[in-house]
Amino acid sequence: MAVGSMDMASTSQYGGKITTFVVLSCITAGMGGVIFGYDIGVSGGVTSMDSFLKKFLPEVYKRMLEDKDISNYCKFDSQLLTAFTSSLYIAGLISSIFASRFTEAFGRKRSMLFGGAAFVAGAAIGGAAVNLFMVIFARVLLGVGLGFANQSVPLYLSEMAPSKYRGAFSNSFQLLVGIGALIANFINYGAEKIRDGWGWRISIALAAVPASLLTLGALFLPETPNSLIQQGKDPQKVSALLTKIRGIENVDQELEDIIKASDASKEVKHPFKKILERRYRPQLVMAFLIPFFQQVTGINVIAFYNPILLRTIGMAESASLLSSVMTGVIGTISTFISMILVDRFGRRILFLAGGVQMFISQVIVGTIVATQLQDQGSVSKDYAYLMIVFICVYVAGFGWSWGPLGWLVPSEIFPLEIRSSGQSINVAVNFLFTSVVAQTFLAMLCHMKSGLFFFFAGWLAVMTVFVYLFLPETKNVPIEKIDLVWKDHWFWKRIVANEEKF
Repeated sequence: MAVGSMDMASTSQYGGKITTFVVLSCITAGMGGVIFGYDIGVSGGVTSMDSFLKKFLPEVYKRMLEDKDISNYCKFDSQLLTAFTSSLYIAGLISSIFASRFTEAFGRKRSMLFGGAAFVAGAAIGGAAVNLFMVIFARVLLGVGLGFANQSVPLYLSEMAPSKYRGAFSNSFQLLVGIGALIANFINYGAEKIRDGWGWRISIALAAVPASLLTLGALFLPETPNSLIQQGKDPQKVSALLTKIRGIENVDQELEDIIKASDASKEVKHPFKKILERRYRPQLVMAFLIPFFQQVTGINVIAFYNPILLRTIGMAESASLLSSVMTGVIGTISTFISMILVDRFGRRILFLAGGVQMFISQVIVGTIVATQLQDQGSVSKDYAYLMIVFICVYVAGFGWSWGPLGWLVPSEIFPLEIRSSGQSINVAVNFLFTSVVAQTFLAMLCHMKSGLFFFFAGWLAVMTVFVYLFLPETKNVPIEKIDLVWKDHWFWKRIVANEEKF
């Protein structure tokens, strides 16, 4: 058997159409992706604006303009500057732990509602901030909102989607993340040109718009059939909802599997303890390694600090923000391409192709920086443009591989009894390493210089080999029967099969 392959004859697909009802529900829920992407996009842009730096981080602004002896690589090295970004993800890490229990007990819908409301509050306080404390407090509220939204939205999308289209629907989360980041980049580019210096307030406050859509939309969204059964609702009413969602009359087999999965989950009193059992070892490994690998691709270096990175090589403030718009457009388009391809070619081939593409791009960008950027001076215009081209190639590779698949695969590999706890671990690890990368990148750039790009390239090589050897294909496998992929895998079957022997 080929590495990661599975005998698809051992599974069956439920019927189901792409109904208007499920599309509208998923678009509304997908606003959780927009607010995530908007914050990623707005953070790097705002922290590169002179008006924001002068008001909240004057020592960074002064060092950037007046200290002619400081290395190009160290101009923006400030723990306060990185704290602006990382504080959100630390709050998200902590809140995601509580979000797991909340989502399991009260449903995906209420979790999205709470997350959207917290994000609205954070955007309002951030836009009105008059000191650094208000800015950081606003970031913490935004983090709480994302902790709940990132816990519930991927689960909502994977449970609402018909199994044969689950990849496309779940990838829409990353597509909307990309759209949110792109919108933020456009707004940053326009806000930077406001002469009175309050453009950064617009950038931060407008995050309330998609968050409000999520909050209000969640009031009208249906709960997922899986969650309703898990909460003990009437199976007949759930059957009627499932019929409406799938657009077909015969949903008996799917409902039966949902009820069986729910019954099994109710026997689990301690899901975080349960996931440590040997039978769930593959899912636990993936819950840790997939979000870890997603962060050490280096993508959030580009997402958070692309404008700062390009100012480091000598580009002007406006030009660096415009380049972020370009990368945002490319990332969004490539994620849309992934939505089209993922259920046709599968997850593994996109992971592998994207990993190779990103590896090559990181090596080339690192080589340009190593050979062309000294401690003083700037990169020539031709090399700066070449660097932007390969950053775009890198972003495209992420957009159709680790970007959407880093959320899709964890959302579909957990059986119902550990689904909330597994997703909680996935989100928590994602937030943990996002905050680590955000907090350390500028210091690492200062000390490692061009070596930082080769550092991420090395991790890209590791994760690509890992996917080839250890990640089974989950294309077209019903979510209630996903455990079959581990029993058929060359490595994992040694751990999960015949577990009664252990």
